[in-house]
Amino acid sequence: MIVRFGYVAMSVMVSNASPSKTMTMASFNKIGDREAAIRKLERIAAENLHNTLRLLRHNLASQIKVYRFSSKLIPLATHGDLQDWNPFEVLTPSFEEVGDFVKKNKMRVSFHPDHFTVLSTPREDVLASSIRDLQHHKAMLDAMGLDATAKNNIHIGGAYGDKERSAERFIENFDTLTPDIQNRITLENDDKTFNALETLAVCKKTGLPMVLDIHHQWVNNEGEKPWELWKEILDTWKTPFAQADAPVTVPLAPKVHISSPKNEKDIRSHADGVELEPLLTFLREIATDTPALDVMIEAKRKDEALFGLMDAFKTFSGEGIEILDGASIRLHP
Repeated sequence: MIVRFGYVAMSVMVSNASPSKTMTMASFNKIGDREAAIRKLERIAAENLHNTLRLLRHNLASQIKVYRFSSKLIPLATHGDLQDWNPFEVLTPSFEEVGDFVKKNKMRVSFHPDHFTVLSTPREDVLASSIRDLQHHKAMLDAMGLDATAKNNIHIGGAYGDKERSAERFIENFDTLTPDIQNRITLENDDKTFNALETLAVCKKTGLPMVLDIHHQWVNNEGEKPWELWKEILDTWKTPFAQADAPVTVPLAPKVHISSPKNEKDIRSHADGVELEPLLTFLREIATDTPALDVMIEAKRKDEALFGLMDAFKTFSGEGIEILDGASIRLHP
């Protein structure tokens, strides 16, 4: 099994390279001149995209091929007071530059829309804003020229007093989405509401690939071990959605999320780095059934945590683990 590791959005190793610089609506309104305020938003977004490209170059130099974009590339892009603004008129060349780099270097990239993007909501206004956010994330991937292998990963959402009905409502609302948005979505178990078993059930009904978050599964489960669900989770990745203009002919490698608890009292928050032993146990359990796996590290120290984890793997060299490069290993069953 070949395992590739990636990290989320920000680097702690590259200075002054935030891809998430922003502006509040209050600051926007204080400028007074609407057109001038929009031009400032576009300048911030252009800087975010420039820094994203810097991070991708850093990733390439470190052999990191799995990366999650910041969802805040364009500040205020989905705000209700700015729906007449089309930022892509100015920003498309910058998006294309990012997308060209991703394609040239065969990287796997994704977004993770914020927690307020929920399709299980009973509120029409929240549903409308959630769909608008999914449309925006799809538009950014489209502007990069990336096909349906680039996904938007989301959670089912809240239970709203009736978890079974909320899961049904997610499915109903998902079915109303256009295929081009559906094609972009993966679904992840969460740490408080929808556990891995419940998320897997929704994935089976919708055809969505499931991203297993191992930390979430550890704190929110029904007594099962994560590898006991793996064969069924793996099945959700065998027939990925395809876009008509860019069909996916090879199934994507499954993806999992990993992180470690901050401490014994705060088991849901993420630590700076990742403990090797729980991850290695999981990888050994699934290795026979899994030719390839992509792992997104959600540690506080971002790429530094990835490098620390790779150093930890080196201590197991010769015990069924082969270091392939700076961000991937081969694990022999």
